[in-house]
Amino acid sequence: MIRCREEHILSTLTPMSQPRSKSVETNASILRALPSVDELLRSNEAQVLRRSVGTQRLTTLARSITAALRLELQNNFESDHSLAGDLRDSLLSEAVRRLKEACEADQVTGVGRVINATGVILHTNLGRAPLSETAREALNQQARGYCALEYDLTTGERGRRGGRVEDLLVELTGAEAALVVNNCAAAALLILTVLAGNGETIVSRGELVEIGGDFRVPDVMATSGTLMVEVGTTNRTKLEDYRRALNEKTRLIMRVHPSNYRIVGFTATPSVAELSGLAKEAGLPLYEDAGSGVLRDLSEYKLADEPIISVSLSSGADVVSFSGDKLLGACQAGLIVGRREIVSLLRKHPLYRALRADKLSLAVLEKTLESHRRERASEEVPVLRMLALTKDQIAARAGTLIEKYRQDSVSTSLTLEICDGESAIGGGAGATTHPETALISISHQKRSADQLAAGLRRSQIPIVCRIAEGKVIIDLRTVAPDEEPQIVATLLKLAK
Repeated sequence: MIRCREEHILSTLTPMSQPRSKSVETNASILRALPSVDELLRSNEAQVLRRSVGTQRLTTLARSITAALRLELQNNFESDHSLAGDLRDSLLSEAVRRLKEACEADQVTGVGRVINATGVILHTNLGRAPLSETAREALNQQARGYCALEYDLTTGERGRRGGRVEDLLVELTGAEAALVVNNCAAAALLILTVLAGNGETIVSRGELVEIGGDFRVPDVMATSGTLMVEVGTTNRTKLEDYRRALNEKTRLIMRVHPSNYRIVGFTATPSVAELSGLAKEAGLPLYEDAGSGVLRDLSEYKLADEPIISVSLSSGADVVSFSGDKLLGACQAGLIVGRREIVSLLRKHPLYRALRADKLSLAVLEKTLESHRRERASEEVPVLRMLALTKDQIAARAGTLIEKYRQDSVSTSLTLEICDGESAIGGGAGATTHPETALISISHQKRSADQLAAGLRRSQIPIVCRIAEGKVIIDLRTVAPDEEPQIVATLLKLAK
């Protein structure tokens, strides 16, 4: 329903008290007062909006808004004629207001920056691992101009794409060779296609996982052309189960890390070393999909069950794949390490060209891996810094933020309190690990938690939080210190 802002009432007569001809005439008059698309686009506000969204998009939005206004007017002819003031000006003002809102909403539908206040460190929907400062600098440099992507500056001849990243992976994992593709699912697809596309792959029934976004191991295996042979049961798979499944069509033994779930209790699964012994006995390669994968022991953060890539290789895995944007702390990428002859086969396959990483991803990976090699990752890589934060450290930051809000606020409508809680690792890593944290709970005298959360999302830099027990919850574990002033500023606005 269109509600105009002027105080003068145009008409308070109901349709039933007017002659039909006069009602029709009034209705037509109201529709004539509706601004045209061209009139809306010529408004001063539209001229400003045009620079941010473009003429074509602005025109599309203007057409949609005028059509919606026309429909609303038609639907309300028989129920409300309390339209006030200068009708044409009122309708134009309403159309301009809606156009501004539509443009604002249009801008936030893209891949824009947000503040992650959920406490989920590797939040898949929010882009997983934030990048280190050196990685961001490298990204900016590569985006500004050309780079030596496949050019050898020493010889002046064509070089090896991602050569520096591959060398760093070899050094950090102890592998003979390495390869980079655009994500971990692509790595699995390439390995299965090349090594087992014309035969069978043996995998434990308890490892047929589904990760976020409907990614399922069986689906990837089917796409690669290999025939999946399930062995064991959901909770117990023995080495003998693999042995009985071997035949002349077997091409690969696969081991999958159950990234986002754990089976506890009466369980059994062969180790990498045991499977390696069986694979060598049968003359087959052993492939481990390590999921997140880590380069060093993270048991101090209660992540002891995440595979350490160097340990997997030294235990006998012939090829291992893992993600670049999880606990490694870089960007989306599928990292493959293993025996030289296997990696060489993968590199030569036509599918590799379709899956290889671009220059921006390689630049980020290079700088992140250099942090790991210099043993500075704990200080430089945001994911590892977040993992290292203690509950007391987060509580101190929360107390400072609340005090800053109270100093600047003139309203008592918002209540901010510190309470105990848990963070999450996310991204399919550390499924049973929930670091202790201190949370900021926020409630409003009149607004619901959903309304407060929506207000946070509509801030200049959208703030994404959690809702629990009817309150908005902010976990500063995943908030950078320089993002805290934006949270305070947004809360001050919400308090008004």
